Amino acid sequence: MGRRPQPHIKERLLDACADHALAHGLPDRLEPLATATGTSARMLIYHFGTRDALLRAVLGRARQRQLDMFGDLLRARPDEPYTTTLNRAWTCITGSDGRPYLRMFGRLRESAEQQLWPDFRRSATTDWLGPLEDGLRSIGRPDLATLVLAVIRGLIMDLDATGDVTRTDRAFREFVAVVEHLPSGSHSSADRPQERGDGSTVDAADTDMASAT
Repeated sequence: MGRRPQPHIKERLLDACADHALAHGLPDRLEPLATATGTSARMLIYHFGTRDALLRAVLGRARQRQLDMFGDLLRARPDEPYTTTLNRAWTCITGSDGRPYLRMFGRLRESAEQQLWPDFRRSATTDWLGPLEDGLRSIGRPDLATLVLAVIRGLIMDLDATGDVTRTDRAFREFVAVVEHLPSGSHSSADRPQERGDGSTVDAADTDMASAT
């Protein structure tokens, strides 16, 4: 009879693989992960079944860490304005602690690795709408979640392409300053779905995002 899988060993290996992948990127072969975990490719296959199953598990573990970290950064705090929270979150997300996640999942969206997580592009967007809506509700503007997320993602793409930290930081601070001076709790016609020329409707958040680009 073969040995039974040992969950605690599998969890330890998965954490070590996630650490390595965040630091060095998701490898094409198992050998770098085997070296990082102090085991063999054969033992990784024993615990995870296949190479792709291991890589999917590594992505899932890294993603959960990112959700926990970024979600806490975006959480509204009773002792500070949410615009202050947003500025601090931007600094941490684009700083040394957040960059490994941006690098890993940015490549996942743009490469053949997305086959490991076919629906990732959608979840990479929708995962953040809830935390932003909750935070922006503290200033009476949960309807701005789509716009704020679009600006964050756009500036992250800019930063990745140019490496210009000073300019992108300044742009985000200026955007947050605009948000800070918007009226709170507004439910004007700008917040209601607007009719297109073809009779369909568009949400106000989508209209705001279009006008900002």
